[in-house]
Amino acid sequence: MIGTTLAAAAAAGSGASPGFLSPSGVEIAFLLVGLATLGAAVVTVTTKQLVHAALWLVVALGGIAVEYLLLTAEFIAWVQVLIYLGSVVVLLLFGLMLTKAPIGPSPDADSGNRWVALGVAVAAAGALVWVVVDAFRTTWIDLDGPVQGSTAVSGEILFRHWVLPFEALSVLLLAALIGAIVLSRKNGDTGTARQEGKR
Repeated sequence: MIGTTLAAAAAAGSGASPGFLSPSGVEIAFLLVGLATLGAAVVTVTTKQLVHAALWLVVALGGIAVEYLLLTAEFIAWVQVLIYLGSVVVLLLFGLMLTKAPIGPSPDADSGNRWVALGVAVAAAGALVWVVVDAFRTTWIDLDGPVQGSTAVSGEILFRHWVLPFEALSVLLLAALIGAIVLSRKNGDTGTARQEGKR
């Protein structure tokens, strides 16, 4: 009798408050999508084919958008899709087409400084994590206020606190596009000069 009562109480207690070892479906999906996104990002920076790197970047950025959806930040997810998948990746592919990047492996793109690049990447990631943790260590989320991923909150934060980096990023993308056009024109002029010299 007592054993049955204790077992029922234990079952009720375990059902009321699930522990760390009983994740929900959303948490499992978040972990799986995160692993797939991480794998796509690793392939992006390790492949020797430029076009494949751009396409794997599409997969990585799309995975980040899915992660935002799982965090119920729909506005940020659609901004990720519209700006990064719809603009940045198209700009990269456009630059590859203008510079006539080879479809196959590109050994010229490998400078042989992989360990130096890995060290710089690890140092930059560590610095970024430290800055983010230090900046948001004392930040508390108001559960009774507006949803953090909503359009109103995201727009206010973006255009009040992050408007200068946002504009600087747009200028950087414009400079990358102009540089691709200049490189493509130089290659075209060289090819025209060679054809005229052969004549």
